[in-house]
Amino acid sequence: MASDHVRDAGSELGLDDQAYQSAVHDFEAAAAAVLGINLTDLRCLEILRQQETALPGGLGAALGLTTGSVTAMLDRLEALGYLTRTRDSADRRKVIVRATPLATQRVWDEIYRPLSEDGLAAIAHYSDAERAVVRDYLRRGRELYERQRARLRDPAAPRPP
Repeated sequence: MASDHVRDAGSELGLDDQAYQSAVHDFEAAAAAVLGINLTDLRCLEILRQQETALPGGLGAALGLTTGSVTAMLDRLEALGYLTRTRDSADRRKVIVRATPLATQRVWDEIYRPLSEDGLAAIAHYSDAERAVVRDYLRRGRELYERQRARLRDPAAPRPP
């Protein structure tokens, strides 16, 4: 039956996706170990690489951390030379967090640039249309996980349709 075929293909895709996610998690754990940090610290550095600056409160919200945990994380990363904290010149109450050149060099050049280059080589044989499907799947998958993360963090929140 056609629905059985779709279910089997979906199960196979689900298993492949789970294996992919496990490989990503294992890679990130190895990357964090190379940098001498934990996975949350690595995620903080990834956020700073994407947006250049952040406020501690924004990092806490993005990472699901309390104020005290954010302070401890920033203290660790600053002690390792991976970030700086400076007062906002317009509002001295605000602290601006930035990755240092050392963090950029280590996180990008040592960890993610080789991954990116290898990844580009891995998808080079796909057509533009096939890459568009992969990008759509990844985008939709990210949105799914963001919704599910919100559900787990706040079980009382309204459920999406």
